[in-house]
Amino acid sequence: MHPFAYHPASSADDALKRLDSPAALALGGGTDLLVLVKEGLAKPDLLVDVRRVAEWHGVTPLPDGSLRIGAATRIAEIASHPVVRERYPALAESADSVATPAIRNMGTLGGNLCQRPRCWYFRRAVPCLKNGGSDCPAARGENQYHAILGGGPCFIVHPSDPAVALTALDAEVEIASPRGRRTLPIAQFYVLPGNRLDAETVLAADEAIAAVVLPAASANARQRYEKLMQRGSWDFALVSVAAVRRADGDVRLVLGGVAPRPWRITSSIEEDVATGGLGEDDVATLAARALYDARPLSKNAYKVDLAAALLRRAIRFLDSR
Repeated sequence: MHPFAYHPASSADDALKRLDSPAALALGGGTDLLVLVKEGLAKPDLLVDVRRVAEWHGVTPLPDGSLRIGAATRIAEIASHPVVRERYPALAESADSVATPAIRNMGTLGGNLCQRPRCWYFRRAVPCLKNGGSDCPAARGENQYHAILGGGPCFIVHPSDPAVALTALDAEVEIASPRGRRTLPIAQFYVLPGNRLDAETVLAADEAIAAVVLPAASANARQRYEKLMQRGSWDFALVSVAAVRRADGDVRLVLGGVAPRPWRITSSIEEDVATGGLGEDDVATLAARALYDARPLSKNAYKVDLAAALLRRAIRFLDSR
């Protein structure tokens, strides 16, 4: 195991100062990062524990009606927080579906959003595009759990449940570094393998998530998160969906478990769902249209059927009164 030093950051400035090195990584709950270190997939010289950084912790309502959630906030806190459950139930449901109670009580929001893919080739150090290899062995090998949308040349799927709900809720990500802060929509936070192979997000080496902000426009909307798993519980999503109808009538539909990032359904389909008054044939047609570009691999065509079923349920839910 690669040796590393440990530093418990006392403030945001302290954390950013320590992270100003390509050999330093931010540590939240460590439920994924420490595994990556043990597997030799991460080789930090310094782990900077950000859990004591007050500015990066907690659920805080803001004057404009939005809600700020610090990146060091534990997943279990988000799942049980009364304001989140009341105003953003899709996020609470997604947080409550993460892994096991032990991991939810240890893992943080920032760590969950930045976790690395669970592809078994990558995790077992089989040469692949993400660890220095020249091709994607999943493309022709064991690909039951890989991407049907947005894949190529690598076919990972992003494992985060909250990321799917946050995308449907139009959340923004606050990113901090020694150079300052920037904010961007979470839809722009993740990158496809076709654009970048060495990472799954836009984060630079010296950057870390400080918080996620949920807009007031998405609060108190009709919304839900649903997840299908192989074992029924305590597992990653085979397919998931977040569905939101905002107070202004706009609809958001986002799939998880099917692509290298949360996969938002095209706006034309969302607009058709927003019109309402849909019959069963309309619902089935819209779900099929949403998956027109799906390109399943040799062993994961079942994901197309699962995604279609979840989309039909989500559309019916949004269309019901």
